[in-house]
Amino acid sequence: MPPVQDTQFFIGLMSGTSTDGADGVIAAFSANKKRPEVLAQASLPMPPALKTLFLELNATGHNELEKSCLAANELAHLYARVCQLLLSRAGLAPEQVTAIGAHGQTVRHRPDLGYTIQLNSPALLAELGQIAVVSDFRSRDVAAGGQGAPLVPAFHEALFGTQKPLTVLNLGGMANISILHPEKEVSGFDTGPANVLMDLWCKQHTGQEFDQNGQWGKSGTVNEALLHFMLSTEPWFRQPPPKSTGRDLFNQQWLNSMLSAFDHEVAPQDIQATLRALTAQTISDAIHAYAPETREVIACGGGALNSRLLRELAERVNCPVSSCEDYGIACQSMEALAFAWLAWAHCHRHPAGTPSVSGARHKTILGAYYPA
Repeated sequence: MPPVQDTQFFIGLMSGTSTDGADGVIAAFSANKKRPEVLAQASLPMPPALKTLFLELNATGHNELEKSCLAANELAHLYARVCQLLLSRAGLAPEQVTAIGAHGQTVRHRPDLGYTIQLNSPALLAELGQIAVVSDFRSRDVAAGGQGAPLVPAFHEALFGTQKPLTVLNLGGMANISILHPEKEVSGFDTGPANVLMDLWCKQHTGQEFDQNGQWGKSGTVNEALLHFMLSTEPWFRQPPPKSTGRDLFNQQWLNSMLSAFDHEVAPQDIQATLRALTAQTISDAIHAYAPETREVIACGGGALNSRLLRELAERVNCPVSSCEDYGIACQSMEALAFAWLAWAHCHRHPAGTPSVSGARHKTILGAYYPA
């Protein structure tokens, strides 16, 4: 493990369930500063063939083992290119960076069966970048009986503090909340789909990868009957925390089965508006049930760029909904910054696995270390 210095540089890399690309940040962690300082950020799109392969690997298929290994290696090369951009923009050399925190690509998440799979090739990334890599952040928590997700509440607590009741909302493929309170332990859980269903439906009907700023969904009207049907039909929504989810559940098959069972004709743009309402309602229900004292919701992730979604959420939670950009952090950089922090936590032997979040039996140090 590297020696501790007054200021250390860490890279964080994230590719989420939306499979749209890889986001990265390089951040400075100083002993005398509460928050890490983002020095540079970079994103690269997911190559279409790799995106298709990851989506295929979310379901049982032919020759999965070899496909998984090849996809992991290709992702390492994509991550390495993001790292090169970050180093260039920050004016740093590889030997100045303590470690990379690399999440990988989730293709299975089954903590109920004792496993979670994030495809990644950390050894190859360490070789390509000549920087140590910390990865496999979820498995240790799952081994201790936890959900292995969400990973970010401990980071959100370190970043925003607990001076007042806050809920930090991450809107990636899935939505999860971190509940911060001055008098309580940090907690958090997945609330359900965020962008994943909207992205799938938008791609199917417009050919676009996502609904830019929610414009297409704005042209539709929420079908309250369909919304109620989805909320009442899916038992996961009624499951108490700790809980987590992913594309294992909320995927094209789930959406198709819901629309087929509903058995009423609904215009495509109205379905898009209803999927947006599903995201807003499930988040609102979670906050009302488990964080009723929340005085502000801070949204981050790609979904925080959907202004209509944030406006709809604000109407349902009855408190201000702000963006993490109001706090100086780009929406699409927050998760990558979280993995830079998780790498920092691993190198400092700081337990980021939190039982009050995941339901694990005890705190855990997350991640596995691959030297440069």
